Amino acid sequence: MAGLGDSLRAQARRAPESGIVAAMNHGRLKPDLIPLWAGEGDLETPEFIRRAGIEALAAGETFYTWQRGIPELREALARYHTRHFGRLFDASQFLVTGSGMQSIQLALQAIAGAGDDVLYLSPAWPNFAAAAAIAGATPVPVQLDFGDTGWTLDFGRLEKLTTSKTRAIFINSPSNPTGWSAKRETLAALLEFARKRGIWIIADEIYSLFHYAGARATSFLDIMEAEDRIIFVNSFSKNWAMTGWRVGWLLVHPSLQQVFENLIQYSTSGVAQFIQKAAVAALDHGDAFIAEQVRSARIARDIACRRLAATNRVRLVPPDGAFYLFFAVDGIADSGASVFRIIDEANVGLAPGTAFGAGGEAFFRMCFLRRPEQIDEAALRLDHWLRRA
Repeated sequence: MAGLGDSLRAQARRAPESGIVAAMNHGRLKPDLIPLWAGEGDLETPEFIRRAGIEALAAGETFYTWQRGIPELREALARYHTRHFGRLFDASQFLVTGSGMQSIQLALQAIAGAGDDVLYLSPAWPNFAAAAAIAGATPVPVQLDFGDTGWTLDFGRLEKLTTSKTRAIFINSPSNPTGWSAKRETLAALLEFARKRGIWIIADEIYSLFHYAGARATSFLDIMEAEDRIIFVNSFSKNWAMTGWRVGWLLVHPSLQQVFENLIQYSTSGVAQFIQKAAVAALDHGDAFIAEQVRSARIARDIACRRLAATNRVRLVPPDGAFYLFFAVDGIADSGASVFRIIDEANVGLAPGTAFGAGGEAFFRMCFLRRPEQIDEAALRLDHWLRRA
């Protein structure tokens, strides 16, 4: 007899279990474990952000609100982008969403569905491919190459995988998990590639300020024209230590505002107003907090790279951006099995590269957005484990 699950949509039934969550569930309760598996740091949301949310909640801001986001937040988003990207932005370009993940889901709903392909650069954060498949589209990985200088994109491979069914390319730069940060000429080539074929770009530049070779990473915003087919998805989670708040944004051409307002209405009907007030405080008063996070992350990155490279068993290239070290270990081909041993025997929580798709199988991901001394201890534990393994 068929079970209840058999009558669900095939796309829902086939949604993969997260390899990251599986590792977390395995080791979450272990005493003295150093948890470097998730994409978040060890700092709580700054007090000035929490205070803004608390004050709005105490003032009774608990009613339905603007579907596109409260005007104050959309204006703050315009100020933030004008400040960091060196040109004027307008509030009419922004919509507030219930997380960066929802921004991706809405972009996919607007662009792709059954019979469509969406390309993405792999290894990649797994949620995009899973969300695309659940929506009915076919996610197609374009595998990056790993060498002595880091990760690179083979445009010949991209062209070979692009067909008449390709509707969009998802570009995450700086990248989770690899740290790959596209140079200006690479972004320009990607944009021209998409223009010639009428393909949309979904640009995830959430880590643009976590960049270690300059003030910020190069963005499509630096090179695009107003009418280019680009949807920017973003989140408050990383810059301002707000992972648990679940608030993000979309940056789109003003002509698309009504379409995305409708999609928000028929999904979440908007983000709580008191959360949006906290987000305003983050944007307007959080630049110093971001700068301190980036400074600390650079120190922690260098500690992890130095210690692990000294084992002579680890292959890595210091990442240019984001806050992940994606490294391989000589003699380990399947990180999916080994990550549980590392949790149990080294008491360090890593994410398995198998969770990040094609090209990631032999790698491990370490989030180094934590106190440098904790990263030093984690790297030392891994050093000792590698000597025994």
